[in-house]
Amino acid sequence: MRHLIDITDLTVEEINNLVTVSENIIKDKSSFSEICKGKKIATLFYEPSTRTRLSFEAAMLELGGNVLGFASADSSSVSKGETVTDTVRTVGCYADIIAMRHPKEGAPMAASKYSPVPIINSGDGGHNHPTQTLADLLTIQLEKGRLDNFTIGFCGDLMFGRTVHSLINALSRYKNINFVFISPEELKIPAYIKEDTLNKKGLPYKEVERLEEVMPELDILYMTRVQRERFFNEADYIRLKDSYILEPNKLINAKKDLSILHPLPRVNEISHSIDDDPRACYFKQVLNGKYIRMALIMKLLEVQV
Repeated sequence: MRHLIDITDLTVEEINNLVTVSENIIKDKSSFSEICKGKKIATLFYEPSTRTRLSFEAAMLELGGNVLGFASADSSSVSKGETVTDTVRTVGCYADIIAMRHPKEGAPMAASKYSPVPIINSGDGGHNHPTQTLADLLTIQLEKGRLDNFTIGFCGDLMFGRTVHSLINALSRYKNINFVFISPEELKIPAYIKEDTLNKKGLPYKEVERLEEVMPELDILYMTRVQRERFFNEADYIRLKDSYILEPNKLINAKKDLSILHPLPRVNEISHSIDDDPRACYFKQVLNGKYIRMALIMKLLEVQV
């Protein structure tokens, strides 16, 4: 039995295979419509979510399976004091696989040690979000035709952005990736990411504060929101929340084939006037997230076409 807690739990070969299976699903959805018939996924979301939770549920339903779970810890026995480990032991009696989101870093890892069924980390605090990373990788593959040889800029909240951390760890295993980090001083990429991933592997990266300074060199721009829920005080959030807003004038010097990604939800860091730009890929990411989660569910449940 396997779990997915961190993107590095998957080899590069396994990631590439998941991308390939997702592409096959896109081409021929009917061949996969009953492959998980009789299987159930439980979505245990201790934090609010729209895309990730519904994406998992849609993925299982489109595979012919069923869903159960909760979208708020307040509506579960957690409100009575039940531990995460007891919850997964219980839910594992009803479901074949569990997708879990939790505000505390490491909670899905702890749950996986006691769960009788596979656990998928669907976001743990500011730490990891491996299935969003898989959606990002599928989007990059579909847009660029490759997962190597490009320059990617990460812009916004790089300190607390778990999607950013997971994607860096994934891309660090592919060839010729140049990283550009665009953020205010207070929201710079964490030291452990630089030390344990980038510096350790000798990967090229630079840190800047102005998006315009690096826009011409980017093949991919990964925007993020400044997350209110990660701040300890409201004053810091208000001061930094509008640090980076992507508007049409900032794309004047961008490449014609730039791909703009965002894990969503957005607040105002991408102007709605960008939505019709052919370079905007963030709603494609949403759809791709469903397909890659279908492929992941199949893999962890060890079902095949």
